[in-house]
Amino acid sequence: MSRSGYTLPVFACAAAVAAFHWLRDRQPLTLASVDLIEPAQIAEIPIEQVAGLSESMALAITRSDPGDNLDLTKDTPIWALVEWREAGEAVIIKGGEGIGIQVNADDKPAIYAYAQRLLQENLQRMLPPEQKITVTIILPEGRSLAVRTSNSAFGVVEGLSLLGTTGISQPLSTPDQLAVFRAELQNKAARFESLVFCIGENGLDLARKLGINPEQLVKTANWLGPMLVEADVLGVKEILLFGYHGKLMKLAGGIFHTHHYLADGRREILAAHCAIAGLKSPDVQAVFNSATAEAALKYLKLLDATTTSDWVNQVYSAIAEAIDVRSKEYIQSHSEKGTGVTICGSILFDRDRKIIVKSKTAALLMGKLC
Repeated sequence: MSRSGYTLPVFACAAAVAAFHWLRDRQPLTLASVDLIEPAQIAEIPIEQVAGLSESMALAITRSDPGDNLDLTKDTPIWALVEWREAGEAVIIKGGEGIGIQVNADDKPAIYAYAQRLLQENLQRMLPPEQKITVTIILPEGRSLAVRTSNSAFGVVEGLSLLGTTGISQPLSTPDQLAVFRAELQNKAARFESLVFCIGENGLDLARKLGINPEQLVKTANWLGPMLVEADVLGVKEILLFGYHGKLMKLAGGIFHTHHYLADGRREILAAHCAIAGLKSPDVQAVFNSATAEAALKYLKLLDATTTSDWVNQVYSAIAEAIDVRSKEYIQSHSEKGTGVTICGSILFDRDRKIIVKSKTAALLMGKLC
């Protein structure tokens, strides 16, 4: 059985709680209690060190433990600097060194909704009336770790994100995690005929912002194939596949477990669709030799801008339709129904979380979901 741990926002909050506890009571904590909110339980997080830097400022350090999840933040230190302040909001949260900045959101620190809520609610409960604090979260190794992630593909640079919707970290690529996802799917399939599959947190976040009912969102991680088959068995009639183009396009090539350790094929899929659309051979080669799917998309956008062509729309529309067809074929190949299998539509978005294309079926489904 895989061991669950906690997500990065929980450790950031624990360090902040410990630093504030020293400021208020002048006593160091060895364990910080954090109300996870999602789920409704208390986590006890070990604190490595607490130091008073001045009468009005304290620093606490803890270390990330995501359990058995293959997470590059495992054992990385998290610091929280807390200081008294005289005016303004009760709790102001800042991103320090190693916390990424959102280049598409006025360079705001990449501390997202759940992390903000976690810090605000836990600290405000401890804060005496009329007192105010500033909390700065620091990831000393964040900048170096960020180059090993896809953060830049989503407009986050210079560090890591405090991202997520829950305090519990589950191994995303193990059978145990698939069982968790299936349980969530079973629960939602009993209530809705139409669901939205999101591979990761970026898709979940964007889908909510577009007005899709959060209760109809299902996280799949890389287990798209098994989740599609399960949805069909449960009688789900319609599924909107909602994902970053560099992941979701793999389905157009018949790859239904999208972890890069198992299969990639992105440049082959993109180059093939470019060739079918009629792109010239040198341009097809440039797409094929692009370092990332995002770089290939950028190349196509530049072609469109300089030649008044429409390659992005042509190529990605074909990919989206191929995803729909291949998804239906995949479900049929594992279904005992014969006919009447679940209908799939697909939406692909880019690094800026802007939608590149909706398949024809996806456009119809969005009308029902929003």
